[in-house]
Amino acid sequence: MTPEDLRKLPVSQMTVDEAEADLAALAKEIREHDRRYYQDDAPTVTDAEYDALRQRNAAIERRFPLSVRPDSPTGRVGAAPASGFKKIRHAKPMLSLGNVFDEDELQDFLDGIRRFLKELSDNPDIPLDMVAEPKIDGLSISLRYEHGRLVQAATRGDGAEGEDVTANAHTLADIPQTLPDGVPDVLEVRGEVYMSKTDFLALNDRQAERGEKTFANPRNAAAGSLRQLDAAITARRPLRFFAYAYGEVSAVDWATHGQFIERLKAWGFQVNPFTRVCDGIDHILAHYETIQAHRAELDYDIDGVVYKVDRLDWQERLGFVSRAPRWAVAHKFPAEKAETIVRDITIQVGRTGVLTPVAELEPVTVGGVVVSRATLHNADYIRALDIRVGDRVRIQRAGDVIPQVLDVVEDGFHDDRDVYVFPAACPVCGSHAVREEGEAATRCTGGLVCAAQAHERLKHFVSRDAFDIEGLGGKHVAAFFEAGLIKTPGDIFRLTPEMLDGREGWKDKSIENLMAAIAAKRRIDMPRFVHALGIRQVGQATARLLAKHYGSFAHLRDAMTAARVIGSEAMENLLSID
Repeated sequence: MTPEDLRKLPVSQMTVDEAEADLAALAKEIREHDRRYYQDDAPTVTDAEYDALRQRNAAIERRFPLSVRPDSPTGRVGAAPASGFKKIRHAKPMLSLGNVFDEDELQDFLDGIRRFLKELSDNPDIPLDMVAEPKIDGLSISLRYEHGRLVQAATRGDGAEGEDVTANAHTLADIPQTLPDGVPDVLEVRGEVYMSKTDFLALNDRQAERGEKTFANPRNAAAGSLRQLDAAITARRPLRFFAYAYGEVSAVDWATHGQFIERLKAWGFQVNPFTRVCDGIDHILAHYETIQAHRAELDYDIDGVVYKVDRLDWQERLGFVSRAPRWAVAHKFPAEKAETIVRDITIQVGRTGVLTPVAELEPVTVGGVVVSRATLHNADYIRALDIRVGDRVRIQRAGDVIPQVLDVVEDGFHDDRDVYVFPAACPVCGSHAVREEGEAATRCTGGLVCAAQAHERLKHFVSRDAFDIEGLGGKHVAAFFEAGLIKTPGDIFRLTPEMLDGREGWKDKSIENLMAAIAAKRRIDMPRFVHALGIRQVGQATARLLAKHYGSFAHLRDAMTAARVIGSEAMENLLSID
């Protein structure tokens, strides 16, 4: 049985061997998704797809408890901290939450609490108050205050150990640096760093203007902005913070979570205005519906509602199970979907020549956002779903942000439409398009002859992580390229004041500043230079590795020239760099 067939097999029909094989695959797959989400801030699956993997893993473990693996994701939170930051061990673990997806699952969760607490099981008339609050889609951090002063900030990391982001946290206006008199001597406040939708769009516009990397969604932007080794970069990013919990506290003098929320407000923290104490499932569900109804209007992303037992003595007795508290749960929103028509399928050509198909859609509102385009990834994706121009398709905002085509809706005319044929030539330069063995991507072979590749490579060349030429952002590169002033990176260094004189937006002072900025970058560090070349699969980390190993570009160039012969000693030496 193939891994794909095994994954489709109902848990109730599994043998022990099949269960253990799928658990091994799930452990590996979930671990990789955790790494991409928590370390790289670049998830490749939707929240719903990730939750489905964890639910299947948990279901198999419940049916085959003797087959639970030592590396089971059930007992793990997040991913180990990335290198580059000092590690901080949490005084109290920062655990994640279990999920419920409908009213029945929520009722089961509440019933479980009542069964666990004897006074509630004996007397069903005793109310079980829960605090309900929106689940913010951001980055969890813990702020440690000693004698009212912020002394440490750490990301959640793997729940036990996180990254030291103290210097970065000091730059956030929403995080108080000192607290009023009367707070506990030791107080850890926990909450979520996020970026508003408005600020996210403005940041991406600025990034694109400078020819720098844009972010897929506000959560990635917030995480990437907070996890900067240079706190000055974080200071320039519009990050916000909502407080909602506590970790280590030297003296707890509040009896309920609701009272703690009021303390947070008094201490100067931002608390989500939709936080409510609810007295029973009807009140809880009504507030869930209220939050969901306002979701599209909010200027920040949420993906559900969190419920917590209000009484702290009950929280203490309920304790924890595996990777989550028994006294709290996240009620996730269903993925927002809509149907629309594929008007056309166009092709975008990237810096390395990858041809990416894009569905041009009849504009449709999904989760409060008008969607008119969605990526189709590659030829295999189109073929698997058999997407044709004119088809009615279902789309969703994956992770509630990235538009994604899910499937084709049968309308009785699908078979009458032309099967989409992936182009055999680049739509920009006409060069032959090839798909190398083992790759999903189809690439233009035109290289810098292709205007699209040349343009994208120029934007990459001047981006912040490459030459970072002040005053020469993506829009200026595009304008100069279209005007024929620059075609290759070398042309940038051949620009003269006379070439810019009289051009719209360029005055004597701005021209002088640009010339000075270009002159200042005639010599740069080798890692930046190698990264700026835009070589396939050579990112910043690989560029640093090559620079460290070869020491000079001349040595690197000679080694790469010699390594052109497949199987040669020079190629083996290049591949063995560690």
